[in-house]
Order: sequence, then structure tokens, then C-alpha cells
Amino acid sequence: MSGLAAASTLAAFADVLDDAQRSATPVEQLSARGELGLANAYAVQHAILARRQGRGERIAGVKLGFTSLAKARQMGVDDVIIGTITDAMRVDDGGRFDRRACIHPRIEPEVAYLLGADLDDTDLDDPHLDDTNLSDERALAAVIAGVAPALEIIDSRYLDFRFSLDDVVADNTSAAAFVIGPWVDPALAADLGNRGVGLEVNGHLVETGSTAAVLGHPHRAIAAARRLASAHGFALRAGMILLAGAATAAVPLPRRGFVEASIAGLGRVAVHVDGGNDQEDERDV
Repeated sequence: MSGLAAASTLAAFADVLDDAQRSATPVEQLSARGELGLANAYAVQHAILARRQGRGERIAGVKLGFTSLAKARQMGVDDVIIGTITDAMRVDDGGRFDRRACIHPRIEPEVAYLLGADLDDTDLDDPHLDDTNLSDERALAAVIAGVAPALEIIDSRYLDFRFSLDDVVADNTSAAAFVIGPWVDPALAADLGNRGVGLEVNGHLVETGSTAAVLGHPHRAIAAARRLASAHGFALRAGMILLAGAATAAVPLPRRGFVEASIAGLGRVAVHVDGGNDQEDERDV
């Protein structure tokens, strides 16, 4: 599509994806119907979130996708993407998640930030968010109130977990659920640029990585989120959560069990998984 699509078309796309999420039933990729375009994809995403808010959900924050250079190259993209998380997606640390709410869920470890200021405040300009000041505790403290280990559960609403860039943006970047570990004062967290990350499923270490996989340094997610929010109509308010992006590859969520992530020097976060789903992607079994 060239330019912004008709409101009725965007609403129809939003209905398809919203219904798919609510019923845990996969649907054909929107791109199968023709080129969507990034502006239209973000418009669909906003329409989906409006529906969720209309049902009583509240915006909890934002999440970034394709923050791994390897993943971005795999998808043939040269920029990160942004999605929205709501209070209904949050699971308590150590709490339980019903897998039957998803189609073919996967889970990945992330760094989470608690915003201490509105990031669209014009007073918060460089150098506060400049990459050259990543180790500047004063600059970080100006915008971040806390940092924590996190888990994100992703679940594409598309058939076979396959999608184009526009597809995944429209599908709210596959957001399904998230778990936040204990918040740490950023001044006490020290440098997060290259911390070891581990992901365990039912007591078995299944993925290892580094926080450096997130844009080279997870702090860069702050500037990236602000830029994307400004470009695509997202608000970044004090008290919101920013999920900076995956520090390892995502792994299939077990049908039942216990998943735990650790970030060296930052802490651990875990979730219990109940239930199952007969509509499994064959790669997730």
C-alpha cells in the first residue's frame, strides 16, 4: 500500500489480529494480502492497543525488537522496532503463566528499565541519552529510576510464527507477556555493557549470552526507544517499563515447568508455566 490506508482497512486488520490473540488462533500474514507499509503497520498496532484499552487494560510501557544485530540481519532490516506492553501482560516474578493463552509462545531474557522521567520531555536532550555517555551515572539517573532482569514471552499471531517486518509491527511486535525481577538502583548496577546472561528451562541451561547483544549495550535502548516513540506516536512516561530487547535467542516455552533467567550482577527472574496448546509450531515441540 502506498500512503496510509483507509481507516476501515486498518480497523479490519486490527480486528483480525486482536481476535487471533484473544482466541489463540493463528491467522494468515497480513502481507499475504499485499504490501502493508510501516506507517500502516504501526497504525494497526495502535488500533489493537486502543481495543485492549477499551477493555480496561492500561499501558505499562514499551518493548523493543530486533535489537540483536544478528536477528536484524536475518530479517533484512536495519533498524529496531517498538511495541507496547500492558498491565494485563504482566506476570509476577515467580508467578504462573497459562500457556493456553498463546499459539506458539517463546521466551527470552531481557534487561528492563523503569523510566524515571518522561522521555519526550524536550529538556531531556543529548548528552543525557548520548551513546558516548553510557557509563555516566548522572546522565543515566536523569531518565532511569531502576533496572531489572526480565523475561519476555513472545507469541506471533501468524501461522507458523512467520512474518515480514510490517507483519510483526502490526502484531504489536509479538508481545504476549513479561516478568520483571527485582528493581536495582541504576547507580548500583554499575556497567551493564557486557554482563553474562543465562536462560534455564526446568533446571537445564538452554541459552547463554551477553547484555552486549542488545544494541552493543542495553543502555542504547533508551535513546532508541525515544527516537522510535517520537517517530511512531508512542508516549514514554515516568513510571513506564522499557524492555530493551532479547539478550539471547528465544526458546520455545515449555508446556509445563519453570523458566528462569539470570544476569550477572543484576539478579534473577522466573516464571512457572502451566497448560499447553495443541496448535504447536513444529519447531516449538
